[in-house]
Parts: sequence; structure tokens; C-alpha cells
Amino acid sequence: MQKTARSGRTRFSPTPLMVGMALLWPMAFAVAQTAAPAETAAAPQAGVLQAVTVTAERRAENVKDVPSSISTISGEKFDVLNTGGMDIRMLSGRVPSLNIESSFGRAFPRFYIRGYGNTDFRSNASQPVSLIYDDIVQENPILKGFPVFDVDRIEVLAGPQGTLFGRNTPAGVVKIDSVKPSKSTDGYFNASYGTYGTAALETAFNLPLSGEWNARISAQLQHRDNWVKNDKSPTKDLEGYDDRAVRVQAAYDGGGMFSALFNVHGRDLNGSARLFRANIIKKGTNDLVDDFDPARIYTDGINKQNLSNTGASAKLKWSLTDFNVYSITGYETVNAYSRGDIDGGYGAAFLPTGGGPGFIPFPSESAAGVRDHQQVTQEIRLESKGKGPLTWQAGAYLFQEKLGFDSYTYNTLANNVQSGATLRSDQTNDTYAVFGGLTYAVSDALKLRGGLRYTQDKKNLNTQPLPAGDPNPTNTANGLGSSSDNSQVSWDMGATYKLDKDTNLFGRVATGFRGASIQPAGPFGPLNQANPETTTSFEVGVKSDLFDKRARASVSLFHYDVKDQQLTAVGGSNNAVRLLNAKNSMGEGVEVNFDAYLTPNFLVTLSGSYNQTAIQDPSLAVGTCGGCTVLNTKNAAGLALIDGNPLPNAPKWIANVTARYGIPAANGGEYFIYTDWAYRSETNLFLYKSAEFTAPPLLEGGLRLGYNWGNGKYEAAIFGRNITNQVRVTGAIDFNNLTGFINDPRTYGVQFKMTM
Repeated sequence: MQKTARSGRTRFSPTPLMVGMALLWPMAFAVAQTAAPAETAAAPQAGVLQAVTVTAERRAENVKDVPSSISTISGEKFDVLNTGGMDIRMLSGRVPSLNIESSFGRAFPRFYIRGYGNTDFRSNASQPVSLIYDDIVQENPILKGFPVFDVDRIEVLAGPQGTLFGRNTPAGVVKIDSVKPSKSTDGYFNASYGTYGTAALETAFNLPLSGEWNARISAQLQHRDNWVKNDKSPTKDLEGYDDRAVRVQAAYDGGGMFSALFNVHGRDLNGSARLFRANIIKKGTNDLVDDFDPARIYTDGINKQNLSNTGASAKLKWSLTDFNVYSITGYETVNAYSRGDIDGGYGAAFLPTGGGPGFIPFPSESAAGVRDHQQVTQEIRLESKGKGPLTWQAGAYLFQEKLGFDSYTYNTLANNVQSGATLRSDQTNDTYAVFGGLTYAVSDALKLRGGLRYTQDKKNLNTQPLPAGDPNPTNTANGLGSSSDNSQVSWDMGATYKLDKDTNLFGRVATGFRGASIQPAGPFGPLNQANPETTTSFEVGVKSDLFDKRARASVSLFHYDVKDQQLTAVGGSNNAVRLLNAKNSMGEGVEVNFDAYLTPNFLVTLSGSYNQTAIQDPSLAVGTCGGCTVLNTKNAAGLALIDGNPLPNAPKWIANVTARYGIPAANGGEYFIYTDWAYRSETNLFLYKSAEFTAPPLLEGGLRLGYNWGNGKYEAAIFGRNITNQVRVTGAIDFNNLTGFINDPRTYGVQFKMTM
């Protein structure tokens, strides 16, 4: 990356990774010319939906046969979302009941399924939604932001999935599967450029190495110029980024009993942290102030963010006479640093010159960093191969994580120097589990499933004491270290009943578990700990192919109860972060997916959900903001009673619509128009309710017009994201001055894709 001398704007320049990928492309085409042509599957019939295969139960199955609520994203729908430099938050609202938000920008996404998630922003926070990327759990929230590219399929599994997947999955799983190496000599090159200098390049190709070995290399490069102007800080221009990721896979299959898949991947991110903007919410409402300008900010702190992540995995398979044996080993490590101006403005109320914009009670500039991180996972799983009515699988799972994370504070009024020593904390987390599952076909119409898992979860956290006289003394009221040791048995039972050849009914009862959480002591609060939480979920539904497979529909009804749910009270008038347990919380609702070819060239998809959530604890109370309009009753201590409040970041309504219309042209070409729209209703941002900290409804739409030719080998398009240019508060900082952050701006550009 370079900066121009005049404007200070970053300028896109080649990187070694880009050059390497460009040089490999001619070699890939040469291989394609000399290698024997691969066998091709029969072309899909126009206007007919293809069967959706998922691995929600760790086996490849038709989605209709799995007794749980599953939504998928793949193919063109994913490609459209991934155009224009989007990160993993692009999936938010694209399937029922899925919401994703972040107060760190492109790093540290927080996931919510059916309203159930965790708002904790600490580096050692755990989440009840698990992200499984190529069979490896990405436990630390920073790992969950790894770029999504060269993807075969994304599955969103709603409800507890703890008997078969990883750990900490009481809310559900987002499962991402990359395209795997194959014997074919294919690949693609996809590039786009748009407003704010937004450039994206994604490319992948297979390299058949020998009769037994095949490789696949894929990469994604994303760039955006700094487009937000700041006249009050050394960081003059903000909101740009350079995000680079690469994945190399090698597969071995000699046609015998043994096969293997190896994966090495990495990411490098440099750019802006989330931009906090002081006093942007109109008091008494959740509207933006009248003079709000998204392209300007007024902060006197320094803003920057960098992250590096590398990982590797090995998936080994032995195909024995009666069963398969799998060994899945994973390693991940990440280092990160994110610094921002928490007060969202400049100056302070106590200074002779005051501050702005609006009221700034006191300056707050801080950073969080991950200095040391290692995650190792190991799974051994046995899977039956029999053709009879009974199938089974069983295994053992190990998770070990070592995490060193730091907190920094800075003196904004003294040239942004670090004030005091670095607060250093270290945590280890060891989890052991054994699990098993059975499926029994009672008849051709009825299948029963059940699973059982025993989990033991141990944590140990310690914080180093600060030097005597440090200007930011640590609250040591609860000490500087703590540990936890929890165990739990989780289970699930499900049934699928084939009503006819096109329609299945299903039902499922499942439990989930999340181990205790510990948060370190800091200047604004003591060390605190939350007890483990358990979940019980019920759902029933129907999945059906309609109109000779020209349409497909699924409907699910669900209810879940969480005992001792871990919640995070953030901010308030004392600026503290505190872990809490609610005695109970609940959620219930309905989810719908519908896909249909209205004509052979006109495909429409509709999905939506209604989620009603509530905290159920009459005595639970939290601190509130100063200067906002609190809507909850307060107790004698002035704390807000939150019984009956919805869970934070849990919109009642989520809806997504896509439509694609193609017009055939000569010589195998096609003109097309594609549009997609995602809606979420207003959302409570914190545990307490206030007029200002309720994010307003958000409707974002995309549009894509293009032409493909050469039987789909080449494609050119123009695109727009957030085409109505909606600007909404999507999150906030509870800092007594109505500080918030907003959604991404409208972008538009051009895109070209070439497939080999």
C-alpha cells in the first residue's frame, strides 16, 4: 500500500500474494490444456431446483431429511453478497434468525441466532453461536472474522448442536465449507472496483499434481480508501482497509482405504477500527441528529487496527470394512491490536474550551490486543457404513486454547501517549468431550435420531498486577485470578416423517451447554465470573418440494429456554463491564424459507423469521446511561430492572428477498438482473431499554445488472450495495453522550469474472 503525498488517501498497489497468484494463472491454464478432461455432471434442468445437500449431521444428506431448521447460502447468492469488499457480516439477515454485528469493524464479529448471542467485547469472550470453518471450530471471536471466499456452501443450523459439533453451541452453528481440491482443472478469477476505491480480487484454481494428489489454492484481496475525514486527530482519514487472505489445500486419495485433506490458511488485515461518533442520536428518539454527515468525524484519539491469523488442519479418513474412522486436527493462532477513541469526540466538558461535538464528559482512548494465542483441536470420530436401518457415529473431542490479551489506555490530552502500564491477562481453556449418535429407520416413512455428549470445560485466568502508583489502578476487590471447572451432559432427539415423496415433517428436542466465563479485573471494575448456562430447545416443522421441484418451502416453529444465561452489562454511568447470570430467558418464533422458479428464467427466494425473546429475572438490575431516556423502572439503588426486556441485538423480524431474471442471448449468452433485499426490525442494543439506544429498522438492498457469455465462462456486471443509501445507527457505546456507529455506505461499481 502507498499514500499519495497530496491527499493522504491510500492507493491500491500489487502485493507479493497478488503477483504470485497472477503468475500461477497461466500455469493453471497450461495444465488445463494438457490434462485429460474431467467428467462433467449432467446439466441442471432449466426452471427446476436442485436438491440441497448438507452435512448438519456430519453426513452428506438431503436437507429435507434432517430433523432440524437449516438454511443455506451458496452459488450466485453468495457471490453477489461477496461483491464489493464485504466481510462476514454480509450474512446477517440473509437467512432466518441470523444477526451479526461488531463494535470492532471487520474484526471480532458477534453472532446471534434466534436472538441468542453475547454482546461481550473482551478478547476472551465466548459466544453461544459457534463458527465451524472447514470442520474446525473458530472459538475466539477474532477468529470468527476470517474472510469467506471460494466457498462451496454455508449452512446455518439453528438451535443447540452440541452433541456433534465442537463446543459452546447452545444457540446454533454457522458452518462454512470451502471448495475442496478435485481432479478437474478448473478455477476462476473475480475482480471488482467501486466507489471509495473499493477493490476486490478473488481467485482460485485446482492443480492436479498426480494420480493420487490434487491441490487447490484460493485467495481474496480487499481494499477500500479512507473516506471519512477527521480534522481533530493525527489520524486524519479513516475507514479504509486492506484485508488479504489465502488458503492452500492438498488432497490425497489413492483409491484405497486411506484419504487425507490438508489445509493451510492465513489472513492479514490493516485498517481502521470501528468509528465511534459522539452525540449522533437525537435525544428522546433513535433518529440521527439533523446535521449528521457520515463522511465526517470529530475525534482527537488515534484510530487503527491490525490483525494476523494463520492456521492449519489435517483431515484423515480410513475406510474400513464396517465403519469409517476420521481424525480431524486443527491449529489456529491470531495476533490483533485495535485502538479507538471511545468518547467519540474531542476535548472534554471540564476544559476551558470544552469539547465536541456536543457533550464529552471526559476523554477516553483505549486499545485491546491479543499478544499470544494458540488453539489446538483434535477429534476422532467413527462412522458406520452399514446399509441397514441403524446407523451410528461416536467419537472424542479435545480443545485447548492459550490466550494472552492486553488492555491499554492513552492520555488524549497529552499527545495520545500511553498512560500507565499495559494491563496483561492470560487465560487457558481446556475442553474434553465424548459423544455419540444413532439414527434408526423405523419404516420407509419414519426415521428417529438421538445424540448424547459429555463435556468437561476448564478455564484459568490471571492478570498481572500493575506497578504501585499506576495512574489507572486495577480494581483488585475480587483478586487477580480465578478458575472454573464445569461438566455437563447434553442430548438431542429428533424424528423425520415422510408424508409423501415430496414432503417431510420433523420434530426435535435438544439441549445445549456453555461453560463459565471469567472477565479480568480492570480500572473500572473487579474480576467477575458468570456461571455456566444450559439451554433446552423444541422445534417442529415441515420441508417440501412443490410444483414438480419448481419450488421448495420449509417452515419451523421453535421455543427455547435458557437457564442462567450469561449476559454482559456494558457501560452505564460508571463505565463498567460486568458479567451477569439471568435466572431464565426465553425465545420463540417461526422461520420460513421459500424458493421458486416463477418461470424457467425467473428465480425468487424469500426467507424470514419472527423471534420473541425475553429476560426472565425479576430481581436482575443493571446500570444505565446518563443523559438518555431510560424506559425501564429503576430500583432503590437507581439501577434499571430488566425483567421482560428482549435480549440485546435480537430483532423480532428478519426478512430477505432475492430475485433473478435472465434473458437468453445468442451464442450461449445471457443478460440478467439480480436484486437482493435484507430487512431487520428495530433492535434493543443494551440490556436496559432506552429511546436512544434502540437501533431503528434497517432495509438494505442490492442490485446487479450483467451479461455472461461463453456458456457462463465469462461474466461482466455493474452492481450497487445499499442502493437506497440508508444510514442507520447499528450499535452504540454506553458512554453518557449518545455515542453510536453506523452501517456501511452506499457503494456501486463494476465486476468481471472468468471461469476456467
